[in-house]
Amino acid sequence: MSERPSNDAYASTALPENMTVPGWRVALIIMSFTFSLPGFLNGAQIGLALGFHQAILVSILAGLALCGGAILTALISVRTRLTTYLLVQHSFGIKGAALVNIVIAIIHYCWFGVNVSFFGNAMVAAANEGYGIPGDFGIFVIIGSILITFSTIYGFRTLDRLAMVAVPLVGVILLTVCFKLLNTNPINLAPSETPPVSMSFGIALSSLIGGNMLTVAAMPDLSRFIRTQRGAIIGMALSFPVAAPLLMVVSALIALASGETDIMKLVAGLGFGAPALAMLLLSVWTINALNLYSASLSMSATFPKIRGSVFTITGGAIGCSFALMGIIESFIPFLVTLGLIIPPIAAIYVIDGFTPSRRKIMEAGTPPSFRWLAIAVWLGSLAVTMPATAAGMTLTTVPALDAAILAATLYLVLLRMMPKHTRSPRLSNQEEQTS
Repeated sequence: MSERPSNDAYASTALPENMTVPGWRVALIIMSFTFSLPGFLNGAQIGLALGFHQAILVSILAGLALCGGAILTALISVRTRLTTYLLVQHSFGIKGAALVNIVIAIIHYCWFGVNVSFFGNAMVAAANEGYGIPGDFGIFVIIGSILITFSTIYGFRTLDRLAMVAVPLVGVILLTVCFKLLNTNPINLAPSETPPVSMSFGIALSSLIGGNMLTVAAMPDLSRFIRTQRGAIIGMALSFPVAAPLLMVVSALIALASGETDIMKLVAGLGFGAPALAMLLLSVWTINALNLYSASLSMSATFPKIRGSVFTITGGAIGCSFALMGIIESFIPFLVTLGLIIPPIAAIYVIDGFTPSRRKIMEAGTPPSFRWLAIAVWLGSLAVTMPATAAGMTLTTVPALDAAILAATLYLVLLRMMPKHTRSPRLSNQEEQTS
């Protein structure tokens, strides 16, 4: 799941320098939202599939890869002070960016489905322990979707503040569960003989990268507030390389000690009681409100004549449908797919930001309706990597890395091959003279 905080007053313009902050403050925000229930599930499944030591190695490599990508996207935003949407708009064109926005909104709806599945599981666990109202998973998912959707419309500001408290407390609960299990259960650090999801080292690495790639691609919404480029590098170095291994240690140990990947069952079964389950529910609630809010921002920017609440309600219904269809059962394939869709988008706007001629156009020109080169590279990379991944064919054994390398290489080659005057939209006479 990725959050896309924004300052509405500067959503369509460069952020003023007097609103910037040190990089470590942004790093704390990233780390606080890394300790999520989907992150635990991913780590637990990887731990059972690969064993503790290989899982830790995967998390270290994923943290470094995510850090590298985040540094690039953060540097672009510090240089331009633009939001992700504006950067994508300059690279893909105004209507081309709308296509990207729709895809990103759908991804947020998928994340809503993943998180509301945790809501349903928590309510089932509470009911089984006598803490909640009896019911089944489907009923709880529908009720949770309705409550979260309407609280997003009418009480988002309160939920946004609660998220800053509830989400870090998930980390405290996970640590407590881990210590209790290690004190009471023998632990085998080897891979499970019957893991819930079998996966190779490369697929595990790709799932970790894919699970955080939306955060990396949308990093400019946060990192544009960082004061300096040096601060951006330090901030990113303090985020993913620290958070990813730490979460993996906790998740893998819990899974290997218990053989369980459902944190709701563990919390209820270990006797933590209703307060811990309520805190987990609150974290799911607040993060899903952020998912709906972010998706409604994307869709409202694409279809400005339609009220944002329409997209929030529609998104809640779509996300609920994903949960009822069992998206949580296909969690790893979902994350791997994210690792194919999102890296090419970030690669394209990063290359534009570092290419002098393209950056000059980004700063001075008006984007065209469509920038077909970027759109073709993005869709072309998907047309290659998705079938290849499904067939088990990879270049680096990590599908997410394959997608980024393919898109970046193809885009750079085509950009260099094009005549200089066709690499970007035509400027006005005055702009041509000054450039």
